[in-house]
Amino acid sequence: MQIGSKIFDIGSRTFIVGILNVTPDSFFDGGSYDTIEQAVLRAKKMVDDGADIIEIGGESSRPGFKPVETNIELDRVMPVIKELKKVIGVPIAVDTYKSEVAEAALQNGASIINDVMCFKKDPELPKVCAKYNAVCVIMHNRNNTDYDNLLLDVMQDIKEGIELLTQAGVNPGKVIIDPGIGFAKTVSQNLEILRNLSFFSAYPYPVMLGASRKSFIGHTLGFSVEDRLEATLATTAMAISQHCHFIRVHDVLENKRVAMMADEIIRHKH
Repeated sequence: MQIGSKIFDIGSRTFIVGILNVTPDSFFDGGSYDTIEQAVLRAKKMVDDGADIIEIGGESSRPGFKPVETNIELDRVMPVIKELKKVIGVPIAVDTYKSEVAEAALQNGASIINDVMCFKKDPELPKVCAKYNAVCVIMHNRNNTDYDNLLLDVMQDIKEGIELLTQAGVNPGKVIIDPGIGFAKTVSQNLEILRNLSFFSAYPYPVMLGASRKSFIGHTLGFSVEDRLEATLATTAMAISQHCHFIRVHDVLENKRVAMMADEIIRHKH
């Protein structure tokens, strides 16, 4: 899979996506990187620690998040994208469901759009992604937790998003799927998804997991967000054992080391 100017040999090893939230209210690092200088330093550190992709988010998607206006999101992410494009050599992803934000980001050097709304909220977004030949991460989400069959229903929802993308002209080879840990799922449903990631990796799309420090860990173990690193690392190892391809995390160095060892065991290379 080509992402920006880089070729990602899917299945050869696990790729690490470093999360860079330039928001005041993200659940873990909100307010930590809300100046350009702080954001750039953080991104460079994550690349040094082994991040293969840096993903920038300008609107929190935490439970109960308050949507922000498009112009505010643009003001948060665009200066960071423009500066990062000068100083890091890895692809830049943007976490957005807004077509205007996506278009500006892709025009200025981003290569990936990660939509937590399954590409169903803004009908123009698939067209923008097709126009720029962007890689699309389609993350599962819906407005309820009423499933007849959790795995099949999640995949059906994802397929509907894939259909929207392909109808708009997105190459299926540019699609990554994410089963959406923490979105429209109970704690037990999140754990069931994690136990069955191989169900999703059996489909002809690379799989991304975003479980880093999320609230289901806190509900399961009683840990505060600051104390969820080791539990996150457990989800990373578990995901790699089930042939997950991309791991989206806050703590790059620790997850990179887990991925390297897991790849040696499972894939015999790193």
